[in-house]
Amino acid sequence: MEYISIIILILSFITLLAIGVPVAWSLGIASFITLLVSVAAGPSATTIAQRMATGLDSFALLAIPFFVLAGEIMNKGGIANRLIELAKSLAGRLPGSLLYVNVIAAMLFGAIAGSAAAAASALGSILGKRMETEGYPKELGAAVNITSSTTGLIIPPSNILIVYSLASGGVSIAALFVAGYLPGIFIGFVLMVTAAIFIKKEKLPAGEGVSLKEFGRTFLRAFPSLMLLVIVIGGIVGGVFTATEASAIAVIYTLGLSLYYKELKIKELPSILLKSSETTAIVLLLIATSMSMSWVMSSEDIPQAITNSLLSVSDNVLVILILINLILLFVGIFMDMTPAVLIFTPIFLPIVIELGVDPVHFGIIMIMNLCIGLCTPPVGSVLFIGVQVAGTTLEKVIGTLIPFFIAMILGLIVITLWPGMTLWLPRLFGLM
Repeated sequence: MEYISIIILILSFITLLAIGVPVAWSLGIASFITLLVSVAAGPSATTIAQRMATGLDSFALLAIPFFVLAGEIMNKGGIANRLIELAKSLAGRLPGSLLYVNVIAAMLFGAIAGSAAAAASALGSILGKRMETEGYPKELGAAVNITSSTTGLIIPPSNILIVYSLASGGVSIAALFVAGYLPGIFIGFVLMVTAAIFIKKEKLPAGEGVSLKEFGRTFLRAFPSLMLLVIVIGGIVGGVFTATEASAIAVIYTLGLSLYYKELKIKELPSILLKSSETTAIVLLLIATSMSMSWVMSSEDIPQAITNSLLSVSDNVLVILILINLILLFVGIFMDMTPAVLIFTPIFLPIVIELGVDPVHFGIIMIMNLCIGLCTPPVGSVLFIGVQVAGTTLEKVIGTLIPFFIAMILGLIVITLWPGMTLWLPRLFGLM
């Protein structure tokens, strides 16, 4: 029965996507169709509606609209410019320094805003024109911007890590947040090494060095923005407040900072609130329908069937992790990150826990896989934003992107095989 349910679920979901039905509705309708195999239409519809409502009944999910709002305020409040100036002073006189600036700024901005799309849009708009003026290939700048923007989803605070905590049944958000630092920085380093190869090949110009005094001035300008990380993560790790409370504090802090910088006007707040509400509504609808699909899969024993199939291939933890990575890389090409986490975490997490993999480590592996999917066609949202702000085309960028894809996959392999990179900081802070 479960194999029939799997076939119906997959075929109905793919068919709905193919005819242009939005992802959230496709998830809900496919769940309803699958439940019809064993339950009458009336109770099926009621059950799906109940599971959608129950799926959103979580205090931890309140963090998402607050972090989204904080990111929108940051986008308008001049914080991105100060972080970029800090990154420029760090890159110094290095050849092709603007590419390094892009990666460093993406890690800083993405970590504070928690949005890959926001980072790609803001950094691409600010740095793209300067790169073009200084003779950088437009496609190279776009490729670096697209791939580096995803690091903010691994480096906390990150909404998708909160979603994983929900889907996993309660893995510590604080542990996940702290665990993301070293893998996120490592991926940034891998991307900079890849960029260095292109810099040497293209013989790109050196950057403008700054004096120690100028660096100090730049750092002081960016310091209040960087303090947001200290306040949010320090407060969570120190037990001062929860992740949800931290998200509300992030809104108050970024709003106050933006008004202090005088780059955000009160009259802009309604449009910021509207934009963040739209983003939140889309995310929460995806969560609701994804939770209904997860429940349907569980009720039809689909996770157990997939578990048995995977374990019949091998009981070696490395083989299973490789298979799961391949599946997630494929899923990331066609599915948005939020539903992918909510649907596949209940399927894969019990398997890897049974084989001795820590759920915090697996969470970072899963998010890293799906970050790569954000940079790939046909549904990679960050890919299309990066191409658009660069003023180029997908066909021109894709060839330059491939080496960066390979670099990210190599980074994923290292993160997968070396759990110590992920788990060292959470253990150091006593979060595990």
